[in-house]
Amino acid sequence: MQNSNFSDRAALREPYRAAQSERYCPTLPLILLIGLPGSGKTTIAQHIQTLNSGYLVISTDRIRAELFGDEAIQGAWPLIERSLHQKMQQAIRQIQQQQAIAVLYDATNAVRRDRRRFLQQARSIGFNHLTGLWIDTPLDLCLQRNQQRSRQVPEPVILRMHRRLMGAPPSLAEGLDCLIRYPTIEALPCDRAIAPS
Repeated sequence: MQNSNFSDRAALREPYRAAQSERYCPTLPLILLIGLPGSGKTTIAQHIQTLNSGYLVISTDRIRAELFGDEAIQGAWPLIERSLHQKMQQAIRQIQQQQAIAVLYDATNAVRRDRRRFLQQARSIGFNHLTGLWIDTPLDLCLQRNQQRSRQVPEPVILRMHRRLMGAPPSLAEGLDCLIRYPTIEALPCDRAIAPS
């Protein structure tokens, strides 16, 4: 599967623009990052935000750190989900007030059922342009990167996520408007991939 609905990564190079006519709703874009721990999701999200501060990053790891004092503490999902929902609603207000242009949702999103549910919730609160950015990094590279981290995800957890992601890979049928598959082989070439032309 290649870059569905995109000839290249142009969607990440330029800000989304609100419709000019009052007849149309402004675009409320959300980019759903998908990938294993160690795939490079957070690195790419941070790089996109560096290129354009109008991108808001909402991260389940950051939410865990805020709620439980440590992003390694998994905690109760209903608490995390409530905070996530609040942050998404706040982000919509920022986009509507032209204080931001899009949201990057940084989480593994490895399970199809969970992606569908999240996308339905995102649409229900107002996001109207949903892009999946699948950071498709080889399993062995993810495991290697994981070993180099101070906060490691247990290897059996990564293997389970990999099986689930490969068994049900992201698709437009889940509720995405666009899907970009970003295969990585080694160090992340962020500058070449998403830098403005």
